[in-house]
Amino acid sequence: MDATDHDALTSPANTTRAVRVFEHQRVWRLAPEVFTEAAALIAANEPRPDVVVGIARGGMPLARALAEHYHVPVAELPARHNESDALYLPASGTVRLPQEPTAGLREIEGARLLVVDDICGTGATHRAVLAWLCLHLATHHVRTAALCRSRASDFTPDIWVWDTLDWVVFPWNETADTSQDLLVPLRPRGPADTARRPLDPPAEPLTHDIHRRAPRTGLVDKLPPPPAPCVDRPAPPQERV
Repeated sequence: MDATDHDALTSPANTTRAVRVFEHQRVWRLAPEVFTEAAALIAANEPRPDVVVGIARGGMPLARALAEHYHVPVAELPARHNESDALYLPASGTVRLPQEPTAGLREIEGARLLVVDDICGTGATHRAVLAWLCLHLATHHVRTAALCRSRASDFTPDIWVWDTLDWVVFPWNETADTSQDLLVPLRPRGPADTARRPLDPPAEPLTHDIHRRAPRTGLVDKLPPPPAPCVDRPAPPQERV
């Protein structure tokens, strides 16, 4: 959609410009099969909505996958924050959204929505989209989901899969050189996981080196079983003398 079809809408937090933070240590790759597993993980842990709303462009693959899992309709909301998919592109600080809802979007007014995107980098897109939905569709029940969330973001979705602090190349992005693969964790992340300081290391490994790929089985990586819980045992009886 051409930029002339959009009204420039800045994030509600428009007193400071959105800034992306990167470690510049790696470029993550999300393989297509891992994306499928991640979508299934979100669907298994997120309540079923009436409609899944994909933030286009990047959120549409996840929106379609979740809608298929839930057997619900999918709607598209175009929002443009990045001018391109170039690596380490600075945030523009402006999110472009439609001036008015399409007929399809007006039909979902009052529905329970799950708004999804591929990544929550600064939080500006999510904030702008939620404000737009509230203004145009009078939505009252909206939850948010993403595949990745930057550990420097000031917005927290209701559910996501990976905490990251470097660029992620998704299956629908242009081909780029990557250094490490994302793997599906045992569980998705949520607001409780942000209790750690934003830039603390993640609680569990995200990846392995793609040049030393370990075999994968099932939906998640196999981890060794936890140790048996400690149980207080009664002291052995003492012999009488």
